[in-house]
Amino acid sequence: MTRLEKGDAVYATITIRNDGSVPGVECDAVLAKPGSMGMLVNIGHLDDDPAQEMLLVCFNSEDGSVGPLVTCFPDEISSERMPVQ
Repeated sequence: MTRLEKGDAVYATITIRNDGSVPGVECDAVLAKPGSMGMLVNIGHLDDDPAQEMLLVCFNSEDGSVGPLVTCFPDEISSERMPVQ
């Protein structure tokens, strides 16, 4: 993956669902489909494993509104545009 910076457009590579960590959103609800565009908000890592990078992303909802903040692993997003599935 190309090195990303805050504010970059990113695209979901898989279906991203709420694992229960996104408040106010039903557990297992789809937050982003493959190809959904979002914006990288922040970059961090796991406290238990500083080598494991985590990315905070805000995906666009299907109606075009901004969705909730979602924490993603690097392999769950890409800087390469792809069609929404």
